[in-house]
Amino acid sequence: MPTTATTASRALPISVRGVGRRFARDVLRGVDLEVAAGEIVAVLGPSGCGKSTLLRQIGGLDVPDSGSVVIGDSPSRPADQRCAIAFQEPRLLPWRTLRDNVALGLPKRKTDGSKPTKDENRARITELLDLVQLGSVGGHRPRQVSGGMAQRTSLARALAREPTILLLDEPFGALDALTRLRMQDLLLDVHDALPTTVVLVTHDVDEALYLADRIVLLDDLAAADATPDRPRGGAVPAPDTAHPTSRGGAVPNPEAAHPTSIRRIVDVPGAGLGRRDRDDPALATLRHDLLAELGVVRTPRATPAP
Repeated sequence: MPTTATTASRALPISVRGVGRRFARDVLRGVDLEVAAGEIVAVLGPSGCGKSTLLRQIGGLDVPDSGSVVIGDSPSRPADQRCAIAFQEPRLLPWRTLRDNVALGLPKRKTDGSKPTKDENRARITELLDLVQLGSVGGHRPRQVSGGMAQRTSLARALAREPTILLLDEPFGALDALTRLRMQDLLLDVHDALPTTVVLVTHDVDEALYLADRIVLLDDLAAADATPDRPRGGAVPAPDTAHPTSRGGAVPNPEAAHPTSIRRIVDVPGAGLGRRDRDDPALATLRHDLLAELGVVRTPRATPAP
């Protein structure tokens, strides 16, 4: 997406350089990824492939065994304050109001080092609740609102610290289908109003296609290592302008002795051109290819006999 002056003033680029992380086995290996300031990148892949682990490396919630993460022009720090994270569960304090929960995300100091006044904090909370369309229910407690409202509160709390990077770990995964669609639109509205760099982990291919400028498809290393002759990504053809780790198309990722976790990086059609049409035929084609990459093969329904 084009980086505007407003976006550049808030958002920072992310550079993931050769990141690896091992627990009982390799979860991430040789991950190289460049995310532009203000870009929305979705991370897809099978369960256990390291999607959430990658998010934790970026946010400084975990330390890689190899490689590094750079945010802007400086390395990622433990619990990096430039990043805010929202999870699948809202994780709200049930005895606090929605306003109070949002207040927990407010920074102790302003960018000039001064301490914000109570009036400034109250105004900021009101602004954030209005942004996520909860201005009229700020005095409610979490048990009094729907799951979608609770998730919106979690998003407002994440934005309260004025992050340059927003990390979202399946934030809409527990919501019903209709609420999920509304939350996706809300996220784009919030991104327009408060531009940040967004990395979104999701299992939902349609969600990734609707929200992201690019999609990073991670491999299950255990399966990849067990089948070294398996081609790494043939369903999504790389355009002529493909570039290994930047913003152009799909990464070829040829099989190597020590393969990377990244199976493909794919540009989403229409990135940077405004809100997408969910029924766009180009998205439907890419959806089919990505599902095939993930091992989901859909066969046409049989036509009933007359």
